Amino acid sequence: MTISEAQKTVDTWIKKHGVRYFSELTNTAMLMEEVGEVARIMARKYGEQSFKESDKKVKLEDELADVMFVLICIANQTGIDLEKSFKSNLKKKTKRDKTRHKKNVKLKSL
Repeated sequence: MTISEAQKTVDTWIKKHGVRYFSELTNTAMLMEEVGEVARIMARKYGEQSFKESDKKVKLEDELADVMFVLICIANQTGIDLEKSFKSNLKKKTKRDKTRHKKNVKLKSL
């Protein structure tokens, strides 16, 4: 599925099952909430925190998909073509960072 197809799929889903999009502000708050859930898993799986019994059944892939869904909602309701924007952003990063990371001594292999 392309990013454009994902945007269309989310829009169809919202219209069929969600009635309408939540407001941009509500979706922004929801995005922060979903990112927080990803951070919680990362802190427990890769960091020093331990899982509580209630945390053990959560899945990173599901939480990342939640982030993606809400992000797509925000793009749809603000008229942003994410596929076009992502390609443009990669070009910008490539031009800006073409050699920057290769020269970063902190990134050298251990």
